Amino acid sequence: MPDPQYIPALRFAAFTPLFDAFIGLVSPEEEFKRRLVGQAGITERARVLDLGCGTGTLALLVKQAHPGAEVTGLDGDGEILELARKKIERVGLGIKLDEALADAMPYPDASFDRVLSSLVFHHLSAPVKAAALKESFRVLKPGGELHIADLGKPDTTLMKLISLLLWHFEENADNYRGRLTGMCGEAGFTENRITWRCSTAFGTLNLYRAVKPL
Repeated sequence: MPDPQYIPALRFAAFTPLFDAFIGLVSPEEEFKRRLVGQAGITERARVLDLGCGTGTLALLVKQAHPGAEVTGLDGDGEILELARKKIERVGLGIKLDEALADAMPYPDASFDRVLSSLVFHHLSAPVKAAALKESFRVLKPGGELHIADLGKPDTTLMKLISLLLWHFEENADNYRGRLTGMCGEAGFTENRITWRCSTAFGTLNLYRAVKPL
C-alpha cells in the first residue's frame, strides 16, 4: 500500500502526466540537470542512483552522457514510474527502475558510486529528509558522492517573497531555511556545499554536493 503521507510530484496524482511540461515551464530544467550530471564526475563504470527519479529525465541524461554507467531510478510513485518506463523504452537505453521510498531503499550497503536527486527533498518532511539522507549515505560506497538539485535559502528579494508564499507547506521549511547542507552533515557526509544557484518560480534552486568519507 502507498504511504498515506507520500506527496506526488505535483502534490496531486491527477497532475502527474503534466509533470515534465510544468517543470520545463517554471525552471531552467535542462540547464540545472546537465550541471548536476556534470558536477557528479561520473565514470563510465560507475553505479548511479537517481533518487526520486520521477519521469526519468535525469536518469536518461546520466545514461546518455555516460553509456557505460549502470543507472538505476528509484521512486515511490508507481504512476510516474510508468511514464519513466515508456520514456526510457522510446530511446532504447538500459535503465533499471525500482518502486520504493527514499527513506527505505531496497539496496545493500555501499551499492552506488553516486546518488543524484532532483526536486525531491522539498517534498519530504524533516524526519523523512533526515532518514533519506541517512539512507543515501548507507547505499553509497566510501568516497561516493551525493548530488542534489533542490530549493534553498532565498538569495534575492523576489525569491524571499516567493518563499513566503510557499512557506506554509511544512516540507519546504528546511530548504528555505538553508538547512540541507547541515542535514547532510548530520547524516555523516563531509565537504557539504552549495555549488551553484538560480532563480525559479518556486524560489532559489541550489545544486548541492556531499561526500561519504573513505
